[in-house]
Amino acid sequence: MRYFIYFAYNGTAYHGWQIQPNGISVQEVFTNGLRTLFQEETNVVAAGRTDTGVHAKQMVAHFDSAHDDLAGNDYVRRLNSILPKDIAVDKIIAVNPNAHARFDAIFRKYEYHLYIGKNVFKENLALRMFHPLDFDLMNEAAQKLKDYTDFTSFSKLHTDVKTNNCVITAAGWQQQDDEWVFTIEADRFLRNMVRSIVGTLLDVGMHKLSVADFCCIIEAKNRCKAGVSVPAHGLYLVEVRYPEDFFK
Repeated sequence: MRYFIYFAYNGTAYHGWQIQPNGISVQEVFTNGLRTLFQEETNVVAAGRTDTGVHAKQMVAHFDSAHDDLAGNDYVRRLNSILPKDIAVDKIIAVNPNAHARFDAIFRKYEYHLYIGKNVFKENLALRMFHPLDFDLMNEAAQKLKDYTDFTSFSKLHTDVKTNNCVITAAGWQQQDDEWVFTIEADRFLRNMVRSIVGTLLDVGMHKLSVADFCCIIEAKNRCKAGVSVPAHGLYLVEVRYPEDFFK
């Protein structure tokens, strides 16, 4: 049977989601946990890849198993007892044999967290900024993202994707207690896309770029025109969504 599994992880100790030849990955640890519990060869396919140091409040993956009774709290509890403390399973759902965690997803949401000042409890979980930012101007620029579909300027160079087109449905900054959080929603994301968007928006917030400059960067379709990518530790995958009737 095929199952979807929902889980979260703190990415600090990992070289991203995907298995790497020279570093420990979330996929490797997660797959080993499933194989230990179910005593069978198991391959895990996630809804997307996260880079080194990126976190996930909600990741979804699928795997196949000869067991037909895994969708229960007991297996969630047992798997969590095997996995390390920085990976936590929320639920396991039985799905149809053709369901695909990556290709069937229609929506993904990311957050980027930053704070201004010094906070010892956020050091590895959000980006520290040392100067005030113009968040009103950053939000004005962020709204412009919804007017475009080609985000080559914010994509990592030399990737193997067939298109750099994405449909962004929401993007903006909100203050949450002592943090500022950038939330962005789209049907898909390119590699490094969110971090390079945030880096460019920070240039807007520091008045190094105008909103018009931000639009020109998007229209240039040239990664070299955009700002630097912000560090990975402030980035979180927070939601993956499927069609409403997908699990019926």
